[in-house]
Amino acid sequence: MSPKRTRRRYTAEFKAEVALAALTERQPLAELAAHYQLSTTQITRWKLQLREQAAQVFAETPAAGAVVADVEPLYAAIGRLQVENALLKKTLGPCR
Repeated sequence: MSPKRTRRRYTAEFKAEVALAALTERQPLAELAAHYQLSTTQITRWKLQLREQAAQVFAETPAAGAVVADVEPLYAAIGRLQVENALLKKTLGPCR
């Protein structure tokens, strides 16, 4: 019985390193594949993905006002629950 092979998982930093090395084209793709023990197809995919998503690095982050708007309903719910809790403590008294 042969052992079950699991997929290798790579960190984003590793993928970026390989893709940048492929973009600089200082070494042939075959040499990079041998050095990093990857297939040339995988390196090509990461290279294309880096090219497509590189603009997102320089995109502006969303405004902080959008985050505050999502917090307001939560604060309202917390306040309502605190009032209910205080009311229940008054009406029921200490539990023994």
